[in-house]
Amino acid sequence: MHNLITISTLNDFIFCPYSIYLHNVYMGGDEELVHAVPQTRGRVAHESIDEKKYSTRKDEIMGMSVYSNELGIVGKIDIYKCNEKLLIERKYQLNAIYQGQIYQLWAEYFCMIEMGYEVGKLAFYAIATNKTFPVTIPNKADKKELQDFILRFKQFNPEQPVDINTNKCTHCIYCALCDKVDIENVYT
Repeated sequence: MHNLITISTLNDFIFCPYSIYLHNVYMGGDEELVHAVPQTRGRVAHESIDEKKYSTRKDEIMGMSVYSNELGIVGKIDIYKCNEKLLIERKYQLNAIYQGQIYQLWAEYFCMIEMGYEVGKLAFYAIATNKTFPVTIPNKADKKELQDFILRFKQFNPEQPVDINTNKCTHCIYCALCDKVDIENVYT
């Protein structure tokens, strides 16, 4: 299992491929330099999952590592409700569901299926509003779309020009550290 892509980076890659490069450059450094309020909230929201303290129910699996040899991905799920065959990805807040988030949930789904779990339902859960958002189980065309996206991820070269979207850049935690733009982010 070499050259595996972490599932959590799929959403980041759609947001900005160059942010994955910057994340790896600054990884292990002072989180205060790069983490903004949304990342801090997200980390806090996941603590109960990562520490397996979210629930004591025996029919719920939390924070389990998953992988897919076929897709070349690895990561962790948030919650799998065994009795409901429901896979849930938790987010602190969801104002909209973006394609990168969908890819993340699909990736978790395909990992679970390859690992022998039966998953019949997918959903996002917004902690701030206590709302659940069902997601359709991916079909063969969706799987192909995810595979094509993973291939683009693997072929990304950080030295190639990056499409600049100033709206995204102003919401990027790496904006102040990025050599592609000269703008401030909304978190400073």
